[in-house]
Amino acid sequence: MTSHTFSFKTLMLAAALIFPTMAFAAEPAMMKGDMMVDHKGMTVYTFDKDTGGKSMCNDDCAKNWPPMMAPAGAKAEGKFTPIKRDDGTMQWAYDGKPLYMFMKDEKPGEMKGDGMKDVWHVVRESQK
Repeated sequence: MTSHTFSFKTLMLAAALIFPTMAFAAEPAMMKGDMMVDHKGMTVYTFDKDTGGKSMCNDDCAKNWPPMMAPAGAKAEGKFTPIKRDDGTMQWAYDGKPLYMFMKDEKPGEMKGDGMKDVWHVVRESQK
């Protein structure tokens, strides 16, 4: 009888090669109460100046409002989609609206950016 042992890394690599779409099939955010949060519980925002599924928040704006980045080749189901940013990187969008975090939110559940300059808004259940 022969015994085979594989490292965890080897098994994960094999799974990624065999099931490549599974690596990105999970939704990048979820609803917690009536607001959308990422998987760390941090609040997710939209920007009113974004139109047509295109992010208008670049450079200094993106430093304060980091885009919710999607890995290259990301796939999702439902209303989540990856969109291409001006710099060529990928960002998650929900129902065509690019998604962001706010640099001043330090703990899960904080919403310090909600209503900022009347153009930044928490993604809420009522918007879904």
